[in-house]
Amino acid sequence: MRKPKLIAFDLDYTLWPFWIDTHVDPPFTKNKDGSVVDSRKKKVKVYPEVPEVLKQLKEEGYQLAAVSRTGETQAAYQLIGLLGWDKYFNYHEIYPGSKITHFKRIQKDSGLDFSEMLFFDDEYRNKIDLDKIGVLMIMVDDGVNKELINKGLRDFASSRQ
Repeated sequence: MRKPKLIAFDLDYTLWPFWIDTHVDPPFTKNKDGSVVDSRKKKVKVYPEVPEVLKQLKEEGYQLAAVSRTGETQAAYQLIGLLGWDKYFNYHEIYPGSKITHFKRIQKDSGLDFSEMLFFDDEYRNKIDLDKIGVLMIMVDDGVNKELINKGLRDFASSRQ
């Protein structure tokens, strides 16, 4: 089975169930119990299977990337760090703009071809863009989970024969 060399994830409504620039109020802090809260002390939640998915993919040897067009760049980096996800991501492309620009930078930094990349995102407009350059994007409806990852890996294998 052909596998991607890099798996990338959008953040908002893909790894966590909110827009970081709208639904939470940075800066974030980590409580003694390990939970993360925003500036209003509202607990920040992520999709339940995301931490395990990231850990497993990293252990299986995939390179991982966080790719987001949010304007809340600093807050996104802070939240990734407080959640302990920094150790999983080889690449961070978090800034406003086209996902094509994000992936061109990953391509330049990694030396990988677009055809070796798999991306999970909830916005169809990004699929239209990435289809043009050959990055396979899997639509996310209700957050990343193990079943969706397995579907993405199957779709990648069948499309890259």
